[in-house]
Amino acid sequence: MTLLITGGAGYIGSHVVFEALKDGREIVVLDDLSTGFRSRIPTSLPFEEVSLTDRESVFKVFEVHNITGVVHLAGKKQVGESMLRPEYYWNENVGGLQNLVAAMVEHGVKDFVFSSSASVYGEPDLGPDALISEGLECKPISPYGETKFEGERIAKEHAEKLDFKVAALRYFNVAGAGRPELGDQLPFNLVPIVFGALDRAEQPKVFGDDYPTPDGSCIRDYVHVQDLAEAHISALNYVENSQETFLPINVGAGHGVSVFEVIAEISRVSDIEISPVHAQRRKGDPAALVADVSRAAEILGWRSKKDLSDIVTSAWNAWSNNR
Repeated sequence: MTLLITGGAGYIGSHVVFEALKDGREIVVLDDLSTGFRSRIPTSLPFEEVSLTDRESVFKVFEVHNITGVVHLAGKKQVGESMLRPEYYWNENVGGLQNLVAAMVEHGVKDFVFSSSASVYGEPDLGPDALISEGLECKPISPYGETKFEGERIAKEHAEKLDFKVAALRYFNVAGAGRPELGDQLPFNLVPIVFGALDRAEQPKVFGDDYPTPDGSCIRDYVHVQDLAEAHISALNYVENSQETFLPINVGAGHGVSVFEVIAEISRVSDIEISPVHAQRRKGDPAALVADVSRAAEILGWRSKKDLSDIVTSAWNAWSNNR
């Protein structure tokens, strides 16, 4: 029984690798190292430096290793970049997935955990106190979100026609570090963006302070990356022991915090005074995005355990360690 983890050298993927090892799994890691780091992965593990867009190489991985299940995290994830390079995102995220599932079909592999995103919901107008459930109609507003939704469609089609068993995990905002050496080093998300600004002796920007929220800034659902990694193993256990299925599952804390609250916690943990610069709203930023996580609790038996203090403290320690 060998688990293939694609994108396993990435920020989230490396946490999933260590959680899978803790669960006693035999693992093969696949990553093209475009945003991942080989140093995150134990040298004892089989590692394939392969792009999923290289169909022949993907098939060869399945020929060399006795793969019995896949956790698929590889892909491009910057919303802004996807607006500028939509074809690139479709090629990487959708074309790569098509090659992966073709290899799975060829080798009879049907257990599949798919890294999706809350971006599939788009810009729901539900009010700042509403929770987003999996039954909400998906209306992605970026090429990145569209590629994730198309990935779900492909996975669902394989579940319906080829007996795949699929859990599609719709991540909300991921932050923190389970180990200092696995921290998020790329400035794509709020917490590392603020850390980077502090390192440059700059003040971080807050895009919009006039939303219909208690402090005027956007509210988001932040889940600790270690909790998220544990959700992947719970999802894998679920699909291994289920009938043929496709099930989207929100993964978040189930409650929101504002941009200003995150920055205030960073200020407390770092002991650095922060006076954020107020900037205009960005197009496509809804006032609030908070997950209804009841399905994850009911189906997977999973709930997040770590709070904002845990997230920021672990992220700051990792950032300081990796400077």
